[in-house]
Amino acid sequence: MDPLESKKTYQDYVNKKSPNSKIVKNCFNAFWVGGLICTIGQIIFNICKERGFDTQTSSTIVSILLIGISAFLTGLNLFNKIGKFAGAGSLIPITGFANSIVSPAMEYKSEGYVMGVGGKMFTVAGPVLVFGISTSILVGIVFLIFNTQNITLV
Repeated sequence: MDPLESKKTYQDYVNKKSPNSKIVKNCFNAFWVGGLICTIGQIIFNICKERGFDTQTSSTIVSILLIGISAFLTGLNLFNKIGKFAGAGSLIPITGFANSIVSPAMEYKSEGYVMGVGGKMFTVAGPVLVFGISTSILVGIVFLIFNTQNITLV
């Protein structure tokens, strides 16, 4: 059998067995669910502003509440269902980060609170935290060096 014909036969087989992606539907679901999450955050922000909080405090409250809600929904196994439906629309906002911390902790809770929950809580989010903290330290050192020499970076 000719290698090109064999490759074409294999590609035809793969195309038949691979599920067709519903990319337009998936993008639409990601868009409106992500927008809904952001709208909820904006509503919380507006309520905080009406109650007399400043912008920074209101933003902090929004972050804390969205993280808490997503952690709670992850504990009830509802966030994973939302994630399967909405894809990146639910994972890109801060709620996805909270889910990535709570999910491994829930999975390993049978191993105990210290070795299970405590040990596995940061398996997914740990590298992100380490990279973020390390990068911020390096950027801070660079800014410190340039600021002591009166050189403007920005």
